[in-house]
This record gives sequence, C-alpha cells and structure tokens, in this order.
Amino acid sequence: MAPTVADYLLQRLRDWGVEHVFGYPGDGINGIVAAFGEAGNDPRFVQARHEEMAAFQAVGYAKFSGRAGVCLATSGPGAIHLLNGLYDAKLDHVPVVAIVGQTARTARGGSYQQEVDLQALLKDVASEYLVEVTVPEQLPNALDRAMRTALSQRAPTALIIPNDVQEQPYEPPKHEFKHVPSSKPGLAIGAAVPPGEEIARAAEVLNAGERVAILLGQGARGARQEVLDVAAATGAGIAKALLGKDVLSDELPFVTGSIGLLGTRPSYEMMRDCDTLLIVGSSFPYSQFLPEYGKARAVQIDADGGMIGMRYPTEVNLVGDAKATLAAMLPLLRHKEDRTWRETIESTVDKWWDSVEAQAMLDADPVNPMRIVHELSSRVPDNALITADSGSATNWYAKNLRMRGDVRGSLSGTLATMGCAVPYAIGAKFAHPDRPVIALVGDGAMQMNGLAELITLARYEHLWADRRCVICVFHNNDLNQVTWELRAMGGAPKFEESQVLPDVDYAGLARSLGLEGIAVDKPEDVGPAWDRALAATGPVLLDVRCDPEVPPIPPHATFEQVAAMTKAVLSGEPNAWHMIGQGVRTKLKELFPGR
Repeated sequence: MAPTVADYLLQRLRDWGVEHVFGYPGDGINGIVAAFGEAGNDPRFVQARHEEMAAFQAVGYAKFSGRAGVCLATSGPGAIHLLNGLYDAKLDHVPVVAIVGQTARTARGGSYQQEVDLQALLKDVASEYLVEVTVPEQLPNALDRAMRTALSQRAPTALIIPNDVQEQPYEPPKHEFKHVPSSKPGLAIGAAVPPGEEIARAAEVLNAGERVAILLGQGARGARQEVLDVAAATGAGIAKALLGKDVLSDELPFVTGSIGLLGTRPSYEMMRDCDTLLIVGSSFPYSQFLPEYGKARAVQIDADGGMIGMRYPTEVNLVGDAKATLAAMLPLLRHKEDRTWRETIESTVDKWWDSVEAQAMLDADPVNPMRIVHELSSRVPDNALITADSGSATNWYAKNLRMRGDVRGSLSGTLATMGCAVPYAIGAKFAHPDRPVIALVGDGAMQMNGLAELITLARYEHLWADRRCVICVFHNNDLNQVTWELRAMGGAPKFEESQVLPDVDYAGLARSLGLEGIAVDKPEDVGPAWDRALAATGPVLLDVRCDPEVPPIPPHATFEQVAAMTKAVLSGEPNAWHMIGQGVRTKLKELFPGR
C-alpha cells in the first residue's frame, strides 16, 4: 500500500531527528493520528491535556534541548488553543514547528463545522514561515522550510495540512515546471563574526572604560568562557536578564544576579554607577534599570540585527555570534590593573546574599515564600532543570535561587504568561529524561492549568531514566503578583473578589493521581521537605502554604515609596498591618542584614 501524505510527514520528521510530537487529537488531524499508529508511535505522540499545554511543552522541550519543538493540533479550536504557547515561543525566540489540520478542501468556504481562516489566525505568530499544503508534492519542501526557518530564525513556524490531503497517497515532487524539490533534512548554522574594524572599535570603548558592566541574556549561553575572559580583562561585573539567569553561576563573586523589577540591588547599583556597558545576547526591555542616557558608553552583541540598539543608545553594534565575536575581541582588550571597581562590586554582592538569606529567614504567616527558594538553592542538584511560572513565584526564582554547576532554568521571559511552568517541566523531562526537573508554580497558575498536566506527568513518568520531577506550589490563595501590582502601581487595596483563590489540597490531588504529595505549613519543615522531594524516585508535588503579604520589593524602592504604597492600602486591606510589618522588616533586612 502506498504511503499517505501523513505517513510521509512522520517519515520526514524522523529524518529531521524529531523524537517527540506534543499534541492533542481531533478529526482535523485524523489522518496524521492514524499514521502514528502505522509508524509504531515513532516519533512519540505525547498527549497533553489541552493544545495550549502541548505548545508550552514544545517550547519547554526546545528551550532545554536546543532542538526544535514540534506540536500538533486539530483544525479550528485546536489551532486556536496553540496560540498562547506559540506566542511564548515567538517572543522568547524559540524554535517551534506547529502542524495543524484544516477542514477538507471540498468543504472550504461553505461555513463548514470548525472552519477557521488559519492563514489569518497564524500569520502574526508564525510570521517567519506559514504555509498550507494543498497537494502531496508540496509537503517535503514545506516541512523542510518550516524546520529550517524555525531553527535558523529561532522562531515558531506553522504548517497547515487539510484533513483530506493527509489521507491522499504521497507523491514526491517531479522534475517539472512549478514543482519545488527539497534537499535532505539537515541544517548547519555557522558562527557569524562582525567586521574586524567594528570589533576593534568595540574593544576601544571597553578599554577606555574605568567601570565596566556586562549584561547577559540567553544569547550568551554558548559564550560562557569568553564572557568570563572579557570580565577578567576589564574588571567588569556581570548582571543577567531573566532568560540568561543560567548563563553564569551565581557563586562567582562578581556576578550581580538578575536585573530589573525582579532584580538585585547589586545589579541596580552597578548599572547606576558604571561608565561602560557591554550587552551580550539580551533584549532586556526596561531601560530605566540601565545606566542613565549619556552616562555610559555602550557596546552590544547580538545574532539578530533587528534587536540591536533598541534598548540603550549603543555606540558600537556588533551583529554576530556571541562566542565568536567575543573571542575575536579578546586579544584587543587591555588588562585593567586597577581592581577598585571589581572589588566594590564583589563587596556589594557578598552583602546582598547575606541580606537575601536574612530576608528569607524572617518569620511569616505561615511560611515566608522566599524561604522556599532559599532552602532549594542550597540543595538543588548540579544538573537540575528549573522552570518558573509567571507571578510572585518569579520574584523568588529571580532573587533567591543561586545558579551553579550545570543547572538550567527558564520561564516565559517576554510574554510572561501564566501557566507555563508545569508543561515546560514536562517538555524538559522529554528533552533530558536523565536529569531532575523542578517547577516553581504559584497556586493561581496551578489552578489555571497545572493541575490537569499532573495527569500528563503521571502518564509518562515511566519513560524517564530519572523520574524526579518536583512541582512546588506556592500556596497562598491569592493571585499575588497582581495583588502587589494593584497596590504598588495602582495605589489600590486588594480587591478580594478578583484576587482570592479557592483553597485546594494540591498534595492530596497529586496523591489521587498516584504521585507523591507533600504538604508543608511550618517554616522549619521546608528544608526537610525539599530533601524528601529531591530524594524521591518519582514525581512529587510540594504544597507549601506561604504568606501572601511578603512583598516583592524592587531593588530601587526607597522607604518613601514603600510608605506611599502603605498609605494607599491602609484603607480597605483586610491584613494591612501584617502586610506593612512584613514590608518594613523585609526592606530593613535588605539594607541591614546583620541586624
């Protein structure tokens, strides 16, 4: 029997080395689903609980593997559900290929059931490459371009295949007019290097600086040693955007940690006081946390010319691979003998980590959320993969978690969408089945969609050599990040109808699915609970009841700003005085950790 278009689709995916397809079935992709059965489930069909989760799983897989993530959904509602995960991939520059079904060609234009204009729907999110396959001969070129574009442009692409086309016999393109062949699957991406004279200009700027600061993003991940060599030559301190948090170890004394609203005081002060800035592989958007305009000369390195020079007035813009560009620059840099700037940074960093520990150990009602990540930080395995959701849990991931060893971490950096951490964790497990995975999730995100994906976790755990996957829920019955945004940005007290969440026994729900569930409501039990979870032989849900009134205070917040927020919430907050007390004590521990 001749192979169908769907059969050939899976064969071509195998040729590309695709091992997993994250999806959910529907009649718009019946031909493809049947082909999985015929192919012995190779590549493996990973069934999510919802198409949005399938897209997130593909993003998590791509982020932690460096390979393209592939997701599959039916026509109409299935394709619509993919959008949030695909936009997450687009904004964080992640290679994902979406394959979606479509109403049969013979029914198109007839207001048929689930008929949606998928070209219009997907044209923005898959702007780098979007095509509908209308004849079998079109398939290899279309799929290959989708894969190559996703990988080379670090972007989501989409392939639409009507369900009647899926079931047709596959015919390869012929050597005829208007037929387009395709080469054997594969892609070799070179390391681009900017012109030598521009690299020399950049080196002159760095050599002239007395107080050099480096800002790293995820684009610097492959240039770890080169960044360290540049920092050694220039005496620079190094701050990290959130997507680049895992690029360098936080145990290095000159690494100031995260930057921005969720950043550290050393990063804030280094950017405030530096006279030279080197940005490597980052599009960090909050310019108010960079040096004041005119106070620092700046150089930027990025593989994407479209992201250059748009965040800060940079003097030299180098479009190229971070590793190769920095390697070419290093011989041109002069070693700075005066280490006063570096010593100041190291002293500030050392005091900061003391203050972080002091803040984390403050009493709260019942558990200080900072302590949850602080206790993890000293225990995290050196090869762990960590995902963080969007919400107040992101604050504690950014500030309290110290990266070390080969620990990798990621979150929804630019879209900042809720609900990504648990499906990211599942994608990470398929990317690295031999490494432990930890997800830090607020209870709002857990109720949004994390609970359902516990079913997926339970279903597939047997496939992983290391079955450890810890889902840590920050259980405070509050949509906490928005609550604090209402207070700090809107000057409004907490509106309980929108902010208070139903109380859920997360550990109990996990146990009902056959997973281990650990409930914690005492600060002294947090550390032992992490020990138990990280020593488990399978997935664990760690349900920690924590205080919603511990404030995520930005590094630049002054006592005057804290006082202004306090005034705004005194009228109408049910726990106003407790919240004020926590805020004042937290700020005092930041400024005076030893007292």
